[in-house]
Amino acid sequence: MTVTEQNMANAIRALAMDAVQAANSGHPGMPMGMADVATVLFSDFLKYDPQAPKWADRDRFVLSAGHGSMLIYSLLHLTGYARPTLQDIKDFRQLSSPCAGHPENFKLEGVETTTGPLGQGFATAVGMAVAERHLNAVFGDDLVDHKTWVVAGDGCLMEGINHEAVGLAGHLGLGRLNVLWDNNGITIDGKTDLSTSEDIPARYRASGWHVVSCDGHDFDDIRKALSEAEADPRPSLIACKTIIGFGAPTKQGTAATHGAPLGDEEIAGTRVALGWEHKPFIIPEDILTSWRQLGAKGAAVRADWEGRLSGHAQAGEFQRRMAGDLPDDGAMQDYLAGLAKDPPKWATRKASEMALGAITAVLPEMIGGSADLTGSNNTKTPSTKPLTKDDYSGRYIYYGIREFGMAAAMNGMALHGGIIPYGGTFLVFTDYCRGAMRLSAIQNARAIYVMTHDSIGLGEDGPTHQPIEHIQSLRLMPNMHVYRPADAIETAECWALAIKRSDGPSTLALTRQGLPPLRSDVSTNLCEKGAYRLKAAESEKRVVLVATGSEVSLAMDVAAKLEAAGVGADVVSMPCAELFDGQSDDYRNELLGGDAILRVSIEAGTTFGWERYTGLNGLRFGIDSFGASAPIDDLFAHFGLTVDAITPQILKKIG
Repeated sequence: MTVTEQNMANAIRALAMDAVQAANSGHPGMPMGMADVATVLFSDFLKYDPQAPKWADRDRFVLSAGHGSMLIYSLLHLTGYARPTLQDIKDFRQLSSPCAGHPENFKLEGVETTTGPLGQGFATAVGMAVAERHLNAVFGDDLVDHKTWVVAGDGCLMEGINHEAVGLAGHLGLGRLNVLWDNNGITIDGKTDLSTSEDIPARYRASGWHVVSCDGHDFDDIRKALSEAEADPRPSLIACKTIIGFGAPTKQGTAATHGAPLGDEEIAGTRVALGWEHKPFIIPEDILTSWRQLGAKGAAVRADWEGRLSGHAQAGEFQRRMAGDLPDDGAMQDYLAGLAKDPPKWATRKASEMALGAITAVLPEMIGGSADLTGSNNTKTPSTKPLTKDDYSGRYIYYGIREFGMAAAMNGMALHGGIIPYGGTFLVFTDYCRGAMRLSAIQNARAIYVMTHDSIGLGEDGPTHQPIEHIQSLRLMPNMHVYRPADAIETAECWALAIKRSDGPSTLALTRQGLPPLRSDVSTNLCEKGAYRLKAAESEKRVVLVATGSEVSLAMDVAAKLEAAGVGADVVSMPCAELFDGQSDDYRNELLGGDAILRVSIEAGTTFGWERYTGLNGLRFGIDSFGASAPIDDLFAHFGLTVDAITPQILKKIG
């Protein structure tokens, strides 16, 4: 028989309801409701090749409504990606299956970004669209000419991050970004009118978007709307009016299909309603063949692109950037050598700016920005002119007061490839960025967070702006490297490590206040092991002082006073605890002096967690309350972070 679009869409519905039922867990309603829209998208609009999932000029497809993960798993399987296999889908949500509860980019090729926390897929897609426009401006249409397509639900559009992402995309005029809104009017609690009466299309239009609507179950109407969106120079919202759980005889259109299996009786009724007479997980050969033929169409388009690439004057540079490879780091070594000749007394935010100046001059893939704190974060350099809708070749984004949106967009740029993004705000506002920073870590995104004003050292702004607990909370995050450098040389070394890291994000916590130079030896990157001995004991060693950032110079002063009292003290600078934890037992034990030595930590933040290095019998100097508003010297004295406050306690402890 002739395979119709309805037959092909019903294959998605069948796989979705069968997989959720087998797992006794999942969200069948969204994939069943969006199956018709997805069929049109993958048939006529999306540029992809299942045989080359990482093809650089493919369209990016983002399932922002990640709870509906069976939509993308079904599409990947049907169009011919190597995985998921049918067995993978049968094992949906099981430990052995790459078909996780929400799509994860590190489990399946074809999944561009990890989604699930609502709104973040949408905001990440904004970063992907930025990356496409920037690389297009640099390399031209022959190498970079693709779109970003997003499926987003009502929840994605309600989340606060959506407002940030929509505003940024409209301001930058990202016309290659098209969002398919699954406008089914249902959330977990019930109908959306329980919680919102917002005029969503009006909000998007006011933000500079093109808006079009369609019947999400009328293939011709869907095709017409997507064509209109493609043609419009603005980012587009396509409002697809759908029925959640389409085909379920008693549950469609209700919250009952949102987050639970349909049940055997309802599934049997759905098969009758859809005219789907096949057993669970069985896709008829003619329908599967039609899907595979659609998937195969992209091979010729990719082959044409590869031909253009092979003859392109910038092919080597384009491939280097997309692979994430770095050129020779001689520029950083030259910069470090200059610092060593005349070590400056700089705030580490200033030291970061100077290091970035050297880095961005030789790494054109670096795109920076700040959430309205450019002059405070010191993230702009002479090499990074603004990226605007009139000039996408720029390398600096003024994000505005959109910390969460900035962090998510950075993820999108990193995952797109060809760009190493960095962005700044105050360290205390990692609270606003945290959801996206966590996703950076989960999905191994090469994003660099420049977080300044790292302690009570920012002074009079007071406790709301003083990040007492933030550094340790970020250190708790798996796969996040947190750097807190002590001077200009450590700052440059930490930047070098953050850039080289290709399998996860980094956070640089930087001071507002000036810090004295502590080192002049730049023959090797001493920060590379996470911690190193800055000063060896002169008298018999009895104490090891471990400090980070601005408190390393304080530790040096404490050590001098201890030595004057005949107590030998090592000083260990620990710019990155995560790297230190990865060193050998021998290195860590030798550096920390063994159990017979008193270990002391000094950091202007919570003491929580430092016992892993000091032991229970060690001393931990820090701040276990919120801060206060006062000049910096008064604050450090008030919280006992001075030589005169610390030294007597150490002497008393060692007797």
